[in-house]
Amino acid sequence: MTVHTRQFVRSARSVGRARDFVADRVGDAVCADRADDIRLCVSELATNALLHGTPRGRQFRVHVTIEDDAVRIEVHDASDAPPYVRDPADTDDYGRGLRLVAALADEWGTSDRTGPGKAVWASFKATAPAFSRPFTTTAYRGEDAGVPHGEAYRRVFGGAEA
Repeated sequence: MTVHTRQFVRSARSVGRARDFVADRVGDAVCADRADDIRLCVSELATNALLHGTPRGRQFRVHVTIEDDAVRIEVHDASDAPPYVRDPADTDDYGRGLRLVAALADEWGTSDRTGPGKAVWASFKATAPAFSRPFTTTAYRGEDAGVPHGEAYRRVFGGAEA
């Protein structure tokens, strides 16, 4: 098992940096489809931490745990407020992030941590695509922002991108 950790400042640029950090660490540990799923979920969880869990002057932390057959990502922030899956209107341009995480990850949830805040995590089997199972929020164990795009959006919501 290999664990990588990095802190990120409260900045919109940190979402892309967190995504790149995880993608660089995961490398060839998963198939290409799973790597895409992981990158998208990191973007969603980091965006949530930035918008809902990281006050000015604070940072959020990303952990990546790589095992032979799985990858787990955790995004730690300073908020004790639990995340929840929203039910956005078709015209809303927010509120789909955790729906994507629930659909693409094999499991996701929250964990307590030492000190203030929480960790929101998602785990992925190295080869099995999570989108082959029907969408359900019951994969949750234990916020939400971002506009989905591309192939992952079509897998989760069907049809063309909004």
